[in-house]
Amino acid sequence: MDKKDTKSEDYANRLQNLSGAKWKQILDVQRPYRWNLKRLGLGRTLDIGCGIGRNLGNLSKDSVGVDHNDHSVAVAKQAGFSAVTVDEFMKNKKKYGKDSFDSMLLAHVLEHLTTQDGIAIIKEYLPYVSDKVVVICPQEKGFKTDETHINYLNHKDIEQILEKCGLKVTKSYSFPLHKSLGSKTFTYNETVVVGTK
Repeated sequence: MDKKDTKSEDYANRLQNLSGAKWKQILDVQRPYRWNLKRLGLGRTLDIGCGIGRNLGNLSKDSVGVDHNDHSVAVAKQAGFSAVTVDEFMKNKKKYGKDSFDSMLLAHVLEHLTTQDGIAIIKEYLPYVSDKVVVICPQEKGFKTDETHINYLNHKDIEQILEKCGLKVTKSYSFPLHKSLGSKTFTYNETVVVGTK
């Protein structure tokens, strides 16, 4: 797989295979991550880089996912989520309107982009958001598990990105383990940063 090939059907299939692993279903490994999203109180959310819709299932029902991978969007739609391609969103952006979403979520997105491209994407969708922007990125061990990851971002890096977008950082933390325990040892440890308008 090409390092930048997050638009392919293979990549969408990879996401399905990873999330559908039987052991993950039996152990309900997503439970703490669902709880973490709920406690952020995101309201109606614009989920940028929604992939196959994993987070859409944990957000308010009127949330909308956007992704550049047509195959991933098709999977999300088949699961009953409101998801659109970037082109579909841009063609119908009047339908959404200024400040029509309470929050924007970019979960496991920015590590696939250069810092400048990440800033540009946040700024592009920011007019549709009235309150919060939440960025979630993998920490060191998780970053190394995907060849499409090109930009490792720590807390400070993400905070600076949000500040460059005109947002005020209100929360910045490691989840589910403290960074000193999980960053280099637990694949699913995440950096979570919240900014507000």
